[in-house]
Amino acid sequence: SVQMVDPARMERNFMPPPVHIDEVIAAHPSYTIDGRITLPPVSRDIEIVYTALCFTAPQKVRFRYMLEGHDASWQDANTRRQAFYSDLSPGHYRFRVVACNNEGVWNEAGAALDFRILPAWYQTVWFHGLSGVTVILVLWLIHRLRVRQVSRAISAKSDERLAERTRMARELHDTFIQTIQGSRLVVNDALARPSDSEGMHQVLRQLADWLELATQEARAALNSLRESTSERNDLRVAFQRLTKSNFIPSSMSVNLSVIGEAREMHPIVRDEVYRIAYEAICNASQHSHASCLDIELRYGHELTLRITDNGIGIDSAVLDQGREGHFGLQGMRERSSRIGAKLTLLSNANSGTVITLVVPEGVIYSAPRTSIFSKVIQSIKMLFAPKSN
Repeated sequence: SVQMVDPARMERNFMPPPVHIDEVIAAHPSYTIDGRITLPPVSRDIEIVYTALCFTAPQKVRFRYMLEGHDASWQDANTRRQAFYSDLSPGHYRFRVVACNNEGVWNEAGAALDFRILPAWYQTVWFHGLSGVTVILVLWLIHRLRVRQVSRAISAKSDERLAERTRMARELHDTFIQTIQGSRLVVNDALARPSDSEGMHQVLRQLADWLELATQEARAALNSLRESTSERNDLRVAFQRLTKSNFIPSSMSVNLSVIGEAREMHPIVRDEVYRIAYEAICNASQHSHASCLDIELRYGHELTLRITDNGIGIDSAVLDQGREGHFGLQGMRERSSRIGAKLTLLSNANSGTVITLVVPEGVIYSAPRTSIFSKVIQSIKMLFAPKSN
């Protein structure tokens, strides 16, 4: 049979399509529409499925949607029947969708869905509050540490000044005062023989030399407060100059031996080693009555200084507690303790005195020797280091 259709007499579809939200899919689980929906924390890839009823031409139904709390305006979905969202923040949302039929008649009321995304533990208000308190506490601790650091720096400067005063006292005792005391002994000996004019003349000449030495030592001690400690000094040269000084009696033979290759030393530690040796040599020259003095300086893994004499030795009480009114042995022990060195004093009336000072490598040497393992590590680092253009 044949049918005829008159377009002029066709009726238009003025019925707005009813809109319905079918389901919500969040991270694969599907949630049916039953009142307000609550989604778990960190819900990603949320899909909202909706539809509209239109029996005339369902394929021509068009949609618009908006997620209140996220979208600033309506989103045109055309004929697509899904809305997709990702990485939504925790909170309350309202999803609205409207549709129009094939004739362009819109259902402005549409459909709506309220849902909520729960916050994760690190997204909660109490966690943010705790984080804020933690930040404030950390800043307060940093402030307190800074104040304590400044306080320690001031205390360290005060201790440094006190240590410098103590060092100056030792310098004056070990050099200047001992030279003055030696001069006084020589003068007293000359005064005991007033008729010996030739001896008096020799004493005056020696006294002039010692006074010149005392002046140089006092000037050196004062200049040490202002001079830089980075100046290099060789202990061999210092000991050679010390063995040729006037306070060593002519009856005592001095042997100086240096073993090993000289290395760059920390200036402060080097000066302490020199002062310990100075005190030991002075004591041997004035009190040991020895005929031979051996000085051995050994550069090795550690710096070892050994001073040996064949004199009468040191009394055990003096060796333990020092001589009253004198600070030589006490000063030697304090100096060695200050630089972390080991000082050993052995004395016997039959074999003399042996003074040994051992200074660790990490204390005395400015740059420790590089081990084979360190060289291998350094070579590997250079091999794999990026090349500069």
